Amino acid sequence: MKAAHYRQLLFYGLPGLPLAMLGLPLYVYLPSFYAQEWHLSLTVIGIALLAARGFDVITDPLIGWANDKINSRIGRRKLFILLGMPLLLVGLDYLLRPVGNVDGLYLFTWSMVTYLGWTLISIPWQAWGSEMTHDYHGKSALSASREVFAILGTVVVISLPFLIGAMDNIALTLDTLAKLLWVLLPLSLFPALLWLVERRQVRRFAPLRKVGSILSAHPAIRQLLPAYFVNSLANALPATSFILFVTHVLQAPEQVGMVLMVYFLSGIVGLPLWLWLARRIDKSRAWVLALVLSVAAFVWVPFLGAGDVYGFLAVCVISGLALGADMALPASMQADIAQQMEHQGNPQTGLLFGLWGLLTKLALALAVGIAFPLLDWAGFAQEAALQTDTTLLTMALLYAGLPVLLKSWVIWRMWRFPFSEVDFRDYWEMSYANALYSVHPSAIHDKRVQQHED
Repeated sequence: MKAAHYRQLLFYGLPGLPLAMLGLPLYVYLPSFYAQEWHLSLTVIGIALLAARGFDVITDPLIGWANDKINSRIGRRKLFILLGMPLLLVGLDYLLRPVGNVDGLYLFTWSMVTYLGWTLISIPWQAWGSEMTHDYHGKSALSASREVFAILGTVVVISLPFLIGAMDNIALTLDTLAKLLWVLLPLSLFPALLWLVERRQVRRFAPLRKVGSILSAHPAIRQLLPAYFVNSLANALPATSFILFVTHVLQAPEQVGMVLMVYFLSGIVGLPLWLWLARRIDKSRAWVLALVLSVAAFVWVPFLGAGDVYGFLAVCVISGLALGADMALPASMQADIAQQMEHQGNPQTGLLFGLWGLLTKLALALAVGIAFPLLDWAGFAQEAALQTDTTLLTMALLYAGLPVLLKSWVIWRMWRFPFSEVDFRDYWEMSYANALYSVHPSAIHDKRVQQHED
């Protein structure tokens, strides 16, 4: 049984590695690549990428809903993943290794194809994980496995320019990444598709137009989704301004890779701690404590200046430790709620994770929309030596000040979260009792008498 459990964790988590390798290039490398190599203006690049991302508002919930509704002999989650894999690989190939007439329309088209393929894989994959086990803490273990491999994938991308000797060659880095993903994505997905079991579909669905009523059917959803979105925004702001902060405030651009590596590795180290803590004080309380730890680290950032690399490294270690909880616990809580909603007659797991993905992407887009206009307003200059005190303070507040306020709101919002392991277990015991009672009414009475005597 143990071997089967570890195999399930491995096969489910493994695709997180190549999927995470897409995140950093598409958000960080791609704009510079098309500006430097293909001489597209930043305005054209921004409009093309924003327009491609705009389709997620439609495709994420729609694909999630369709993934719940459409049935298949091979499994509805597996079907969508198989459809998304070639779409993602072809889109990436044209996006990272452009050919022909490369202009704004080219960038928009292949970005949209890539994002669509990514969505076709990621939403069913997350929904599938929520259905693999009924165990409350088993869902946390699956989420943790997925996020550990995701962090490892991010570390691989960060290390790739060093490994291939292409520190100043974005084109070579992206070309190597495209080739690598053609190998890693199928190798990581096929073990899951071949050996992991997908539960049979429950044939009850709410119409897509009733999404609002589905979300309002469970009080925990109404509380968790806004908290997750605000916390995602709080995490996206420092992610968006990280390189700028290290380059212009700390004046240590050569340390960017090392500090990023320390941050993400700290996330892996912290994951077992949060899983252990979630078993003892529940998931929502463990997440809140991680948020408190993150806030305690970020409050020192505005006091850092040129050369304070070791102080910033300490901030990255502490906030990195909290990252593990941020990545694993909210998704696990969402999976618990989705499973309970399904057994209450609302089987919309795919749709819920479609909305989850949409909120993640919206937070990233909003972070860019907040950070860069504010930096422009504060007089940002390309040369570190030309930055004013106002600009440096704005960077520090964007990196840490605003995230502290946002995370503080999430702490307040989640401290009295109306869903815990007790609620989860009580529901399943009630379901068991109802099933038992339907077979023989006296059986439930005998069970309660036995519990009382114990």
